[in-house]
Amino acid sequence: MSRPRILVINPNSNSIVTKGLEEALKPLDFAGGPEIVCTNLADGPYGIESQADVDGVTMPLRWLVESDNSSAAFVIACYSDPGLHVCREGTDRPVFGIAESGVLTALARAESFGVIAIAQRSIRRHMRYLRQMGLMERMVGERPLNMSVAETASGEGTLARMIDIGRALKDEDGAGAIVMGCAGMARHRQPLEQALGIPVIDPTQAAVTMALGTVQFAAH
Repeated sequence: MSRPRILVINPNSNSIVTKGLEEALKPLDFAGGPEIVCTNLADGPYGIESQADVDGVTMPLRWLVESDNSSAAFVIACYSDPGLHVCREGTDRPVFGIAESGVLTALARAESFGVIAIAQRSIRRHMRYLRQMGLMERMVGERPLNMSVAETASGEGTLARMIDIGRALKDEDGAGAIVMGCAGMARHRQPLEQALGIPVIDPTQAAVTMALGTVQFAAH
């Protein structure tokens, strides 16, 4: 009997980010459990860094989900959750967005949370989304690295910068947990949590964990 598959979609074309996702998700790809497959949009932008980027990948994501007849669940691995609701309209299988899943996981670990964003211009977009979810009262702040997606995934000094931002969110803003606001930050979760001493949520791990539970329970 074949294992059910969870398809994790990186909506940009940066293969380094996709490889980082594969590494971060290895502990969840256990024998006997669902298969976790990571892919990306070959025609997507190199990084999702603007509202135009978000809107531009919405329909390609929908087409990918709609045409996939073999996956048991989908995860959209971008912190803006592009195309989440459009994709949910296109399938009767569960579709998880990493921002929604990451924030909900943080709220299960702490009273308040802060977010590390890639850039200042991402924050307005994230705030708008949090308002739609009705969760602004639990967020104490969002601070930017002011780096590109590519720099975050592969650049030197990224972790040190994230530790500085995380400490400010914890000590100055009062965050009880930190959500990493980009799929490209995945490899820094564990050392960042060790440095800060509070829960650090990788939103892709959070979304895939939710997908795992959903698929496992559906199979039994």
